[in-house]
This record gives sequence, C-alpha cells and structure tokens, in this order.
Amino acid sequence: MKRTNEFEVVPQSDADEELLRRHLDASAALWNEINYQRRANFEDPDGDVWEIDEYRGRYGGTLGASTVQQIERKNREAWRSFFALQEKGEANGKPGFWGNQDKGRELRTYIRNTSYSVEWGQHSRLEILVGQDLKEEYGLGYGERLRLEVRGKPNWKEYDKQGRLELYYDDVSETFRAFQPVTIDNSRLAQPLTDETAALDIGANNIVACTVSTGEQYLYEGRGLFERFRDTTQRIADLQSKLREGRYRSTQIDSLYRRRTRRRDHAQDALCRDLIERLYDQGVSTVYIGDLTDVLETYWSVRTNAKLHNFWAFRRFVGRLADTAEEFGITVEVRTEAWSSQTCPNCGSITDTTRHQDTLTCRCGFEGHADLGASETFLKRHEDVARPMARPVCLKWDSHDWLESPRSLRPNEEHTNPQVASVDSA
Repeated sequence: MKRTNEFEVVPQSDADEELLRRHLDASAALWNEINYQRRANFEDPDGDVWEIDEYRGRYGGTLGASTVQQIERKNREAWRSFFALQEKGEANGKPGFWGNQDKGRELRTYIRNTSYSVEWGQHSRLEILVGQDLKEEYGLGYGERLRLEVRGKPNWKEYDKQGRLELYYDDVSETFRAFQPVTIDNSRLAQPLTDETAALDIGANNIVACTVSTGEQYLYEGRGLFERFRDTTQRIADLQSKLREGRYRSTQIDSLYRRRTRRRDHAQDALCRDLIERLYDQGVSTVYIGDLTDVLETYWSVRTNAKLHNFWAFRRFVGRLADTAEEFGITVEVRTEAWSSQTCPNCGSITDTTRHQDTLTCRCGFEGHADLGASETFLKRHEDVARPMARPVCLKWDSHDWLESPRSLRPNEEHTNPQVASVDSA
C-alpha cells in the first residue's frame, strides 16, 4: 500500500540554503528546456514529442545524472497525462513551465529513491545527492550528500520501500517542503475499535457536517476559509484584466493560483486527518459521504457555485479522506444525498420544512442546524440511529489547525427538539 510523508526541510546554514536553491533552480531550468522542446515538437507536424536532446552532460554537474533522469521522466509523465486527457476531451492545456529566469522560477526537483535518505529521530535529517560541480564549489566530499534538517512528524516512519522524493520551495509559507512516497505493509494499518458509522454532509458555508451513530456531531465551519479563497480569486481576476489582449497568465498570477490551491489543500488535508482521528476514537468503521454530482448541477446561486465548483475540489477531497481513513481501517463510501438538506431529521418531512441560512425548521416543531440535520438524515438512510444527538462540536480553521470553538451553542438558545442543537457557525 502506498502512502506519503510530508515534512519541512531546513538548511543548516546560509551556504546550504544557497546550494539547495541553486539545485532547485537548475531543476526548474532543466524542466523548462525539456518542456519547451516537447511543446515545439508537438506543434511540428513532423515532430515527435518523445524525442529530446541529451541533457545529462549540461546539467549532470549541478544535479547529478539520476536527478536529470527523474526530471525528464516526470515531464514525460506530464505529457502522457495530457494525451490521456486529450483523448477523453478533458485536456485544458499542455504541460506548463516552472517560471522563468527573469521573474523567478518555481523551485522544485525530483530525486530518485536511491539518491536520498531520511533518518527519523530526535534530530531527523534528509540527505540528498547533488552534482559534483556543486560539491566541489561548496566543499562537499566526493561521496558526501547535502544534509538538511527535517521538521514535522511523519505518518510513516517505518516502511518497506521509499519512492521518488519531491522537494520544493513553498512561497506561501516561505519554507522548503518535501513529499516522500512510501510503500507500507497492510499489517501496519490500524483496525476500527467497534462497528459504528458516520455520515458527512458537504456544504457551501460549512465544509463538513458530520453525524456519528454514537450521537456525536461535528461541524467544520468554512466561511472564513472561503472568503480568503474568493479574495485571492478576485486578485487574480484584477491582474488578468490588466494583461494585454490574448494573455491570461503571468508569474504573479501563477503564484496566486498556487497560493490559493495550497491554502485550500492544506486546510482540507488537515480536516481529513482531524475528522478521521475523531471518528476512529468513536469506533467508526464506515463513513458515508454525499455525492455532490447532482448538487453541482442544480445549485442556483452563482456564489454557491463558486464555492462548490472552484473551492471544493470534491474528487481530491474524497481521495484524501479515503486514504486517511484507510490508515485507521475505516471504509469510505460515496452515496447519493438527494433531498437530505430539505428533510426534517425528526419527522422525515420534505414539504413541511423551511431553511433560512443555517437553520432548518419544520411544522412538527423541529428547529436545528440545517447541515447537521442533513448529515443526521443522511446517516439514518443507511443505519438505525436510536441514540440522541450530543452537543455538536464546532471547529474553525486558524490557518494551521482545526480548533474547537469555545462556544458551540448560542447563548440561551433552546430548541423544541432537544436531540439537535443549533451551532454558532457565523
């Protein structure tokens, strides 16, 4: 089974940082040269995308022959993915460049699994292979590698095999970061404590509303996160409006796109981990998640569509949720959630309910949080839920972690139905 460790990489001196930046910059330059040649061959009726020059002689002294090979291979994979999407009619552009020399390249590289090593412990470290020219210039021995400090707690310290390392500079957090794919044995995975179930409702204002068969409920509030996403989108649109006709991209625009995506992905990845760890402690073995296909096609609000289409990245989220859940032996199943947001979790009526912002009311007397009610209704479609709902846990994103709100309920707020309480998600 394949998994990924992500961690921060810290040079131990100014010289080491300079060496690392030169290594990453040379990798970006190599990617751009290879990609330029392949794009030219693609436009040439007689050209062959796969025929490119030999670059090891020019870049081997800086990167090492194995890293030159890995970057060429990664570029080849990008083009194969482009052609596969093109056949399906889904391709939205040829593989792009990693910036340029004048305005700054995107600092990134790929290192073969045999060309780096990671040691985990009190002083964790990463050692990577660099080219002989850089070794001589920065005083490294012939067989020596660049040694870097590692920060962060990996999910998988013990593994059977490591894959190709991705190392890059994150201009959002202004840190060097690494992705280490690893292969682990299934026996290392945890097993559910009991056989409870949970259901997730994906919302526009609240990212996830979750109801567990134990009676626990969790609400991950997303307004602030989406507002930052929307503000960045508006900045991108403003910059695009100033470009000359026919142009839609610039180095600054590309940087904003990356920043927007990384912020969203970081928050969603942290949400998956936080939620699955909570569900594991509750003894959950199966998680039902609503399929957004119908929702994305029928939402009437332009603002809501922007949240669901642009911000959500539903497939990626489900994939990350499933990967995280698998670590704990939890199964994720995508099921239709049609009408769950309009259904009263108390009496089951659809026609007698009224939704106003985050509140759902019903003529039967029910009044509660609409998204939490939807997740409860969704769960009841698949499992018997006889236990009363506990006071919901509301969580908000602080740009680093999902933290529990000190007040999950509005002051002096009471509801006719005591099983579901409204959550302050404003």
